[in-house]
Amino acid sequence: MPVKEVIAALSSILTSPIEYLKGVGPQRADLLKKELQIFTFGDLLDCFPFRHIDKTQVLPIRALSGQADYVQVSGAVLSLEEQGEKRGRRLVATVSDGTGVLELTWFQGIPWALKRVQVGGRYLIFGKLTFFLGKPQIVHPEIEDFVPEKLQGKPFLEPVYPSTEKLKARGLNGRQMGKLVWQLFESLGPKDFPENLPADMVARLGFPSRYDAYRQVHFPARLEFFNKAVERLKFEEFFFSQLRLNIAKARRHKESHGPLFGKVGDSFNRFYKECLPFELTNAQKRVLREIRQDTGQGKQMNRLLQGDVGSGKTIVAVLSLLLAIDNGFQGCLMAPTEILAQQHYEGISALLAPLDIKVALLTGSTKAAAKRAALRRLAEGDIHIVIGTHALIEDTVQFQRLGLAVIDEQHRFGVAQRASLWKKASIPPHILVMTATPIPRTLAMTAYGDLDYSVMDELPPGRQPIVTVHRHESGRPKVMDFIKSEIAKGRQAYIIFPLIEESEKLAYEDLMKGYENVKAYFPEPAYWISMVHGRQTTEVKETNMQRFVKGDTQIMVSTTVIEVGVNVPNASVMVIESSEKFGLSQLHQLRGRVGRGSEQSYCILMTGGQLGQEARERVRIMTATQNGFEIAEKDLELRGPGDIEGTRQSGVLNFRLASIVQDKQWLDLAKGEAVRIADADPELLLDDHRPIRAFLLSQKGKTAWSKIS
Repeated sequence: MPVKEVIAALSSILTSPIEYLKGVGPQRADLLKKELQIFTFGDLLDCFPFRHIDKTQVLPIRALSGQADYVQVSGAVLSLEEQGEKRGRRLVATVSDGTGVLELTWFQGIPWALKRVQVGGRYLIFGKLTFFLGKPQIVHPEIEDFVPEKLQGKPFLEPVYPSTEKLKARGLNGRQMGKLVWQLFESLGPKDFPENLPADMVARLGFPSRYDAYRQVHFPARLEFFNKAVERLKFEEFFFSQLRLNIAKARRHKESHGPLFGKVGDSFNRFYKECLPFELTNAQKRVLREIRQDTGQGKQMNRLLQGDVGSGKTIVAVLSLLLAIDNGFQGCLMAPTEILAQQHYEGISALLAPLDIKVALLTGSTKAAAKRAALRRLAEGDIHIVIGTHALIEDTVQFQRLGLAVIDEQHRFGVAQRASLWKKASIPPHILVMTATPIPRTLAMTAYGDLDYSVMDELPPGRQPIVTVHRHESGRPKVMDFIKSEIAKGRQAYIIFPLIEESEKLAYEDLMKGYENVKAYFPEPAYWISMVHGRQTTEVKETNMQRFVKGDTQIMVSTTVIEVGVNVPNASVMVIESSEKFGLSQLHQLRGRVGRGSEQSYCILMTGGQLGQEARERVRIMTATQNGFEIAEKDLELRGPGDIEGTRQSGVLNFRLASIVQDKQWLDLAKGEAVRIADADPELLLDDHRPIRAFLLSQKGKTAWSKIS
């Protein structure tokens, strides 16, 4: 079928507004739009049932057994009587089909049941089967009049759809929705579902046709047909998501222009030979080689650098920035918070002090005069490296020749923010994205699939593993004594309290109570304590933080503000209060604040006595491993992708059926197929790929593909 015809078919009946479906009308349509985001016939088909009810068989009563869950029988009512009084009042009917007797019971809706059920009447009965004193019984059964044709059961499993209270009030419960979908299918045929995958792929993977997949996911004849349909639709979701990302990547490799870093110059070599604080790990060397290769071809680099906490990503960033400077370009480093930007600025300025390289800091709180001067020097090319927060994206920030942007990210900077950095130069700069903690492989494939991928899985030499232990409230005095013994050796300690999102007030009260408690154990002037929390002004936070960094205070009491990047090599103890309230990756990040010097460090997870199963599992994993990659995978399994930092806002994981946790094998398969096609035919011009091209073009607004003529 030619592309135009396929697009016409895709945009025909399925794009009709939902109010035009019989039985919907304007009022129900408004509710469907607000409650379930169903705007068109196609949206209704993409609203999948969350379970099916099996009414395909009518069983003889004598065949009923405890193994069955929901059952359907037919029979005549032998007796009907009300029993009990007041709260114990119930209606009981006995039904027989000639093979056995079944009891039906109603505790509610008795007046309705008395009108509906007549002694001697024959009915089709469906409900959850239980046994009471050895007799089969159904409480609150569904009942309809029996006609002989119904003895064969329904030819399909009956779907039940998600609904809401407002929809139910309008007569659209989970079963009524099924009637609407059935009615829609009555007016549809295979021609309304043009194939969007190549014929050989469908045959090779044993998938049903697209029409059959939709039909069987809603109204499957048997469970195995439903499973096959779901497999196809999950694969489709992953495949098109991966294809978009990989086509973007293939085009970038082929067509993009980027600054050419043709040489390794004096700054890089001097720094490497004279200023490196320690020998690079093999992983760092490998990543630098990849960056050299990317930037030396005149194509734009877009690379994701994953490293565990403390794997030395900053040094890689500094060496990459020096590469840009040696080739006549400027560089910028964007951090997620002001405190972190400040720290990067101080750390990088100190590292580069022996070289004649000008580094500037630009954040929201930079004073106006200093900001104006920095902006002018940046535009004139007098500043080599600028470090800052999101403020670097603002239009007022102009570079003379931006060559490399390093994004040190705690949350996902969207594609849009990355793109706004590209506009800062006539040739888009190279982009290096660094993550604070490792991301699970499947999440990286879906959220960052448009980037090339580097992993640093080695810690710098001399780093000792952090001893991680779990202690209950009853062990608090011993924990405090342990902190005293570490302070006596000249070390420092963090005590972290959870930030309670639902109630800032609660979190603040908890912290103050904790602070008073700590002060009781560590009285002044023998000990000095810094405190940092969200209600303080930036200046106060900064002052308290700096007192701890300089060693004027021995203990830092804080909410999770210090989660990312704070560097105090002398701190050797991390106590995490109510650690059951933290996610795994958060715990791992907090633990990474200690162990930055050569001394043995400790992380102590404090919890209450009552731990839920998930919290217990989190504590177990933390005490069992220090590998951030393993922890990230576990975190994804425990929490699911929706909760992982930053992915909710990015909208990259809006899969209807597929799950990057449960369906890893389909994601891998889809990625393999997508990469093969994107590499061989990024414009999708081959005959085999036309269905894919037509489908992507029909998805207006969902992809940059709508811009392709």
